[in-house]
Amino acid sequence: MDFVSTAEVVCEDLPENLCTFAIAASGKRCVLENYKSEEGSVDYTCKTSEVVVERLAGYVETDGCVSACGVDRKFVGISSDAFLTPDFISSLCSPACYHNCPNIVDLYFNLAAGEGVFLPALCEKQKTSPHRAMLELLSSSGAAAAASSGAVDEALVGSPAPAPSAF
Repeated sequence: MDFVSTAEVVCEDLPENLCTFAIAASGKRCVLENYKSEEGSVDYTCKTSEVVVERLAGYVETDGCVSACGVDRKFVGISSDAFLTPDFISSLCSPACYHNCPNIVDLYFNLAAGEGVFLPALCEKQKTSPHRAMLELLSSSGAAAAASSGAVDEALVGSPAPAPSAF
């Protein structure tokens, strides 16, 4: 699928295979939710979240970006746990993802900031020393522990900053 950007994106109207990583025309992120059907099977529905994305209203992420960034459209709930997977960090920080997929990068930028990690610094470390970047992230146990132990570079931990504006 190619890039979709339209003022007509309504989360509740999206099929489940396009929901995750979509942004409604209102600017709110779409989220995939699961529920038990009357028959007892697990079904999925697309809902509008309360999370607002200022720059990408009416946006459905491309399949190319989903693949390049190592994410899955069947995610139900997005978590910062993905940062604990070296392959994910490598994919997210790859030029194919980081420089071409603003929606996914913005989402994970904000998740990283919530954990006290500055995504651009993490990606820079990933390029030069992927094992060290992962160890520092794992040893941080959150921003407070990292800051007090000095285990993580100042550039890696800090107050949340706006998402990269290169998009």
